[in-house]
Amino acid sequence: MGTTLLLLGSAIYTALVLGRYFGRRQEGGQNRRLQAGKCQTTGTREFQSDRIGVLESRAGALAVLADGIGSSNTGMVCAQIAVDTILDQFEPYQGLNAPAYFFKTAFYEANRRIQQTIGERRGGAAMGAVFMDADQLHYAVAGDIKTALLRGDELIPLSRGQTLDVLAMQAYEEGRISRQDAVLSMDEKRIWNYLGQDGFHEIELCDPPVQLKRGDKVLLMSRGIFEVLSWRELEDLLIQTAPMQELADRIIMEADRKKAADRENGSVILLQWMEA
Repeated sequence: MGTTLLLLGSAIYTALVLGRYFGRRQEGGQNRRLQAGKCQTTGTREFQSDRIGVLESRAGALAVLADGIGSSNTGMVCAQIAVDTILDQFEPYQGLNAPAYFFKTAFYEANRRIQQTIGERRGGAAMGAVFMDADQLHYAVAGDIKTALLRGDELIPLSRGQTLDVLAMQAYEEGRISRQDAVLSMDEKRIWNYLGQDGFHEIELCDPPVQLKRGDKVLLMSRGIFEVLSWRELEDLLIQTAPMQELADRIIMEADRKKAADRENGSVILLQWMEA
């Protein structure tokens, strides 16, 4: 009798745990599949220092984009470490109940690994990551990777970025600097926080999470895209009806058509839940 009760209790516990891990995904997204697109350009640079990755699991979908900082080899190494760390940390999850906590711990681990690897060399990586389950979107950013959401015909910015102009605007909104000082800082686009730097700061997190709707398209992009293409140009490209990979290719082709003498590496990731 005792053995039977023990087995029954174990079965109930297992069912509860599996329900906690898998239930939300099954209820909201059992008939959905991920469609993703990724594409890159070196711009006018000799090397590609951006790194990108997308991973789908029972927990949901994770997309990561890192922009390496430093000499060609150092920047590439830092960006690769950053992307690999986030994906490695995410892979074991069967359910992600605390995305903000996951992002904080994973980003800090990426920062630690970069510092450990490059030692005294100057380098690091700006990084953006997006996690989507069936119902919600969460993002995290260190540096100037941009995230956005196309809903209907409107491209909506999500992340603000960790650049000096944004920092100045936040200080103005909090009453810590004058409007004049804030305006004078509007052209200052340098990042003040990135993975691998001494004194790594808090990351920008999505709070509250974004409630996803049918047809939403999610965009991550690095400087070689958002510094070259206007918001309207991106919007016009994304509203087109085409697979995510084709849209990603079109964005890169449009960026490469620009004749700017100095263009950074550019990367784009597109995500969309599709009905299976």
